[in-house]
Amino acid sequence: MTSPAIPKPAAAPHRPDSRTHAHPAWRRVGSAARWTLAVLACLWLALCTAVGPLYWDFENGTIANWNWTNTALFAGSFVIYLGIILLLARFADTSRVLPATLGERWHRFVDRYFTPRHRAHQHHETTTAVVPGVDSNDTESTGLTDANTVTTADAPALIDSGPASDATPVTDAPESPNRHRSAGSHSRFHIAPRQITTAIATGFAFLNRWLIRGTDRFWKIALILFLGWLWAPTTLLAAFGADIRSQIREFSWAWNQWTGLKQPYIGFFSFVPMDIYPTAHYMWPDNPTYLTDQHNVVLTVVYGAVAMFSRSLTGSNDAGIVALAAIQMLFAVFCCAATAHRFLNRPWIGKSIDDAATPNPGTHDSGSPAVADAGAVNASDGTTVMSGTTITSRLAGGRARFLILLFFLACPLAVFATISITKSPLFAFAFVWWFGVWYELIQTWRPAGTKRKHQRDAPADADADHMDSTAPAASVTPAPADSPALTAPLRLPRHSLLAFIASTSVMLISAKYAWYIIAVQIVLALIADRRRWATYVAALLIPTILIHGGISFAIASGAIIGGDPIESHGVQLQMIARVAQRNPDGISEEAKKNLSPVFNLDQMADAYFQQDADPVKSSGIQAKKVSYKWRTVTPEDMTGFNKAWLAIVKDNPVIALDALLAKCFGYFNVTDLPYVSMDYYVTSDYVQKNSTWIKSYHHDWREKVVKFTKKWGRIPVLGWLIHGNFYVVLTLLIGAAEVIRRRWLTLMTHIPLLLLMGVMITAPANNFERHMLPVAFVFGFVVLTYWRDSRAELAKSTAPAAE
Repeated sequence: MTSPAIPKPAAAPHRPDSRTHAHPAWRRVGSAARWTLAVLACLWLALCTAVGPLYWDFENGTIANWNWTNTALFAGSFVIYLGIILLLARFADTSRVLPATLGERWHRFVDRYFTPRHRAHQHHETTTAVVPGVDSNDTESTGLTDANTVTTADAPALIDSGPASDATPVTDAPESPNRHRSAGSHSRFHIAPRQITTAIATGFAFLNRWLIRGTDRFWKIALILFLGWLWAPTTLLAAFGADIRSQIREFSWAWNQWTGLKQPYIGFFSFVPMDIYPTAHYMWPDNPTYLTDQHNVVLTVVYGAVAMFSRSLTGSNDAGIVALAAIQMLFAVFCCAATAHRFLNRPWIGKSIDDAATPNPGTHDSGSPAVADAGAVNASDGTTVMSGTTITSRLAGGRARFLILLFFLACPLAVFATISITKSPLFAFAFVWWFGVWYELIQTWRPAGTKRKHQRDAPADADADHMDSTAPAASVTPAPADSPALTAPLRLPRHSLLAFIASTSVMLISAKYAWYIIAVQIVLALIADRRRWATYVAALLIPTILIHGGISFAIASGAIIGGDPIESHGVQLQMIARVAQRNPDGISEEAKKNLSPVFNLDQMADAYFQQDADPVKSSGIQAKKVSYKWRTVTPEDMTGFNKAWLAIVKDNPVIALDALLAKCFGYFNVTDLPYVSMDYYVTSDYVQKNSTWIKSYHHDWREKVVKFTKKWGRIPVLGWLIHGNFYVVLTLLIGAAEVIRRRWLTLMTHIPLLLLMGVMITAPANNFERHMLPVAFVFGFVVLTYWRDSRAELAKSTAPAAE
């Protein structure tokens, strides 16, 4: 039953989807296909959740032990995951998650007990009821639904509306002298519950305004992140593991060679840095070289050169490592602030429109007629979204700003990554920067039109990466797919183009798999936005050719040694090793013959560990299992390896499936604790024992910090918030909802997240948190994008009803 004070919003009209003119039968086929993809995603997540208890038993765990408990976990997880997708789809359709009746009751409760009286009076005059703590320009991205915002011109007066000076709840009885005397006999002041809740609501409204004001510029966000992260490089100094030590050693050997020092190279009794990874000897050029592309040669040279300079000044690598950690922290501040500014403030949208739609924080005229008129004029072109008389500003709300900044400042994933000197955190922060530019691209996308009229595009001056973001921006506004067609694409501003090129370059030099992701994006971008092909050629294709092509040329010319292809066979290695350990008699003689030139089966069985493929491929120092015959293997032997793997899988399908699931289920199971978390690098032996003087600086403090994060991570549900797999799972569910909603342009920019999940599956280790950093860092922005897209779709679908 609907309260007379709160009429129901107009229902969205049922009309054919304007985004397609396909035959109804084909539309049904398309819908079935989209929901099939969503169901498959839920099935995969449910399977990874259900097998968790099986594979937590490292010795005897197998899917053959599946029982009713696993079935219940599978069914329950599937229902939960599919339910989340259904709620996301419902939110996109109706702008609410709760049923209409519950939403209205919640609105009445909030309006009665948590709305400041001056805001109730304002709402009475402007016929727009807004939940306290959220300005009228904040309804876009704070989590409000139609149950929270009523936008009708004929709404009756609210039950507590009236002038702020004399507003009185309807339940209060008329005052009398006797009442005053009675109250005075007990206490001097009488505070009604309504006054307390109103004060709380006023406080939230004040905080909301100042959250927006305090983060409406790039430099403000950067300053917050810098101050919030400053404790990490000043008290923990740096976090690192074996990788940087190998890179420093590798560069030192190369430097010795360049300066004429005689060193061992290929030999049965020699052991050089390339033997640690190891890299097959057939890949070593005849002329000795000690630089490899194992950890990307560019980072190896940079890290090694800084460490060598540090040794020349201080006698140890420690000062150089600390300097690298500080530089990476500053880079993280810049990348996260630039992307947060793009998502939260959308500086490319015209300032003139925003000035009309955004009230002065010092006043309460958010519902003035001028604002409504601005919305009415500009709602069609996407500058603002109008629902009744409510204007959706370009600015994200205080709640969204608070939660996104809270994640970056409080989550150990982000904090420890700022000072972790490994390739993955550097790639992750560059990816965040890159992701923000993609958002600007899709927000300024225009469909191809039929008119030939030339449109002049003025680039926005208030770019996310431009320190002076106070200059007025060009009136460049995002448009939906069915907006009026323009003849010329909007040109990416100069600062954003430079940011696009720089972020692409850093991704390419920090992770070898980056070029696969970029290659896919080039193809998708040229299909979806071909009129801006020059932007994608300059920012994606040319850096890829120069950096990846240059490294490939250096490898081919013998200047450096390439990475061993065995690194990409982690899934195959785990399958073979598990079969060799669990069922050695299940390997045929032919398979053993094909495998013998590449691997020692007995050593593989002994080295097998389901969480990590590195021991199987003989990674490590001299005291290691020599299962991989890297000294003698040849390229031709790898053909026999693939044949042997296929035969072993056919003969032992259950064990092979066990090996696959045990190696990757943790990435998609929110209840699985990380195999290697980001706090590992803070207190690794390389930091706490093997460093020169870093180990003596706040040694116990590091242990206390890591102990706290580990305790937090083990708390049910609350601990999920600091684990990467939680954000991986939710991102996959949001992606499935975007497929259902046919948000193809948004999906084009989110495809890299799906590709990164593929990298996780093929990675050597299970639930290795550093591989999940990019997905976790952009999760808040993905949620904000889904919210905005949903509000925009709802506004378009209800526009005819409003007319």
